Amino acid sequence: MKISLPPPHGRPNRVYPPGTPGLHGLVSLITGVVVVCGLYFGREVLIPITLSVLLSFLLAPLVQMLRRLHMGQLPSIFIAVLFALASLLAVGALIGAQLVQLAGALPQYQEAIEQKIETVQEKTVGRADSLMSSAASALQRMAPVRPAPPRPTGRAARNAPQVPQQVEVHEPAPTPVQLAQRALTPAIAPIETTFIVLVVTIFILLQREDLRDRLISLFGSRDLHRTTTAINDAAGRLSRYFVAQLGVNLSAGALIAIGLAIIGVPGALLFGVIAALLRFVPYIGIWIAAILAVFLAAAIQPQWTMAVLTLILFIVVDVVAGQIAEPLLYGHRSGLSPLAVVVAAIFWSWLWGPIGLVLSTPLTLCVVTLGRYADRLNFLTVLLGDQPALTPAQNFYQRLLADDTHEAIVQGERLLREMSLIDYYDKVVLEGLRLARNDALRGVLIPDQLQRINDSLVDIVENLEIADGLRDTLSPVEPADTGGALLAGAPDPAAPGTERYGSDALTRSPAPDETGKAAVLCVPGRGSFDEVTTAIAVQLLNRQGFAPLMATHSGYRSAHPDEPSFKDASIICIVSLDAPESPPYLRNMLRRTREWRPRATLVVGVGETLENNIELDAAGALHASPTFRAMIEACRAATSVQAMRQPSQTAGAN
Repeated sequence: MKISLPPPHGRPNRVYPPGTPGLHGLVSLITGVVVVCGLYFGREVLIPITLSVLLSFLLAPLVQMLRRLHMGQLPSIFIAVLFALASLLAVGALIGAQLVQLAGALPQYQEAIEQKIETVQEKTVGRADSLMSSAASALQRMAPVRPAPPRPTGRAARNAPQVPQQVEVHEPAPTPVQLAQRALTPAIAPIETTFIVLVVTIFILLQREDLRDRLISLFGSRDLHRTTTAINDAAGRLSRYFVAQLGVNLSAGALIAIGLAIIGVPGALLFGVIAALLRFVPYIGIWIAAILAVFLAAAIQPQWTMAVLTLILFIVVDVVAGQIAEPLLYGHRSGLSPLAVVVAAIFWSWLWGPIGLVLSTPLTLCVVTLGRYADRLNFLTVLLGDQPALTPAQNFYQRLLADDTHEAIVQGERLLREMSLIDYYDKVVLEGLRLARNDALRGVLIPDQLQRINDSLVDIVENLEIADGLRDTLSPVEPADTGGALLAGAPDPAAPGTERYGSDALTRSPAPDETGKAAVLCVPGRGSFDEVTTAIAVQLLNRQGFAPLMATHSGYRSAHPDEPSFKDASIICIVSLDAPESPPYLRNMLRRTREWRPRATLVVGVGETLENNIELDAAGALHASPTFRAMIEACRAATSVQAMRQPSQTAGAN
């Protein structure tokens, strides 16, 4: 069936006043620049504090578990911190021992390493060298030979500048104290940072509740609910992230160590620890460990079997950890989009170096979580979060503006896998039509664009008319009948029940006594999108077992009260997006309809809210329906009431 809509009627534009410009954007920009500068120049102080805060999130579940075992607060905190320190020392000792063992075993593989280096050099650098030499020789043969400049003799040779003599500076041999200072200086900074982090972590865990109350008093004492929710959400997300990430990384490192030991790669335990630690770096961390392990495996064996097996092991472990384990632990959404993870890694590594690279994901996750509750940080949630930037209704209307009907249909098919057809029309299409109506009232949509949007809407409605497998949450009034009503437009001349008057057509289904269906007359308003909105109502009514009839607005106005087609409908639906505002033309339509059909049930919709804009008549037979679902339920209720009245009227006549 084909739906054809007339061009949208012109109506006066309503241009809403623009928002008052303010200094909010400039203040936010200046604040962001100041914060970034503070993070960069204060990194020596901020990095230990940040590490302490994140370590407290990681140790908080362990402290709570010890507290539930009836241990005091102070003993629980010290046990948790000692456990963290012991783990760090064990990992450091393990890495050192493995490095010493690997360095001692390297001479055994010297011959294989030299052979691989020579092979790689011959295949790459050697071939490039030979090509460059051949090109240089060819250029020398083609270039003209320039005579060498004559050597100066006589007075010129005596006046020539003297060649300066080279002078070498020898430093004195370092003393034992200087040697010890050079050896210990690189280790002093990490030890100092570790000590500061542990001390600050202890105090954060001791005063966790007090710090929380101070943050609430500082940032959100006026809205305790929002601030408390934001802090709890951020703390919960970070704790779950660290605990789950630590478990996944340790498991991945253990699997890599076991697999490398089975393959025969030396230092398997070292590469397992490195892989577990580097996996905190998003996306590229584990592949840094993979490159090191593959290079070592390729160097110690003349063949390439060990290197290929090592690469396959890293690929399998990363796929299992990233595609199976992490979705099960984090859910399908971690809170950050993939692009946000990459951008955050670049930003924080620029600010804080390697430590910023490791901390990029949890820091960004914390900022995005706070942005959901702080209005001034909401743009970070939109830019970096994994939630859709546009609602389904906004996305639907944006596709219509872009004249991309195919993408709008694809979006509808995807949403209809999760919701019913009537919910899709109510929550997506109807909301999108309201956005389009607002733009039309503002005058930003030109007539050609209005026509294109209406044509796209017709294509979408027709596509859903012929689609199969759509779920409806409302049960039909009666079983579906293949002889249902046709939608208004260019009707089939051979179709029964089609009547013409003037230049407009009214297409109707057979009379109720022929099909047993309740006839519903659907009349559109005169808004820019009321015709296609009425077509949607007709489609839904038809799927619910009614016999809908659709008239055009001008045809309904020029019709006579004794029009045969109108007499067949005991339910009349006035469908208009202007219903919430109750404009004069709509009130005139209701008054004229009530005069023509005093016993018919009137259903008025659809709009955002109807409230008291449309007054009910004395009999209460006028139903205000803000959604398509409410309209169908009103029609069903009217059908039930009429079915109950018919037997009593028949008995009275007898």
